[in-house]
Amino acid sequence: MTLEVTSATTAELPELADVAAATFPLACPPSVTPENVAAFIAENLTRSHFAGYLADPGRLVLVARRDGRMIGYAMLVRGVPDDDSVQRAVTIRPSVEISKMYVLPDNHGGGVSAALMSEALNRAPGLDAKSVWLGVNQNNQRAQRFYAKHGFTINGTKTFRLGTRIESDYVMVRPV
Repeated sequence: MTLEVTSATTAELPELADVAAATFPLACPPSVTPENVAAFIAENLTRSHFAGYLADPGRLVLVARRDGRMIGYAMLVRGVPDDDSVQRAVTIRPSVEISKMYVLPDNHGGGVSAALMSEALNRAPGLDAKSVWLGVNQNNQRAQRFYAKHGFTINGTKTFRLGTRIESDYVMVRPV
């Protein structure tokens, strides 16, 4: 079973949006309502949103495929937002955010996340990054352990709007 990670293409938009909609709820805390999950997907993870992401020179979308089937994706975004909390946490600049990294549940534990992370970290210098940062829900200890294993450390906190809720995230950073 061959695993490959490549840059996403416009031909993959339908499959990419489907994978995003299927995987995003998996990372949400149990307290998040289905309505808030659906609102986030509608506001951020549709085909048209991904078309915009692919056209944006400040973003890079990676897809993971095993035997031709898309099983996960990651999105890198150049820069640090104007959010004061993130500005304080991300001190090594320029930086790239790993904005999204999700894998279909039937592929968890199969090295897909590690392959996506490896490719994201390999591509970061090409986006002029000296560091990579991400936000992870403070209750998602599994993800925090994964990111720590890849060299990320908690440098601060930030909030994240999920529908009508405000979630608390750690900001994790690592040099490239």
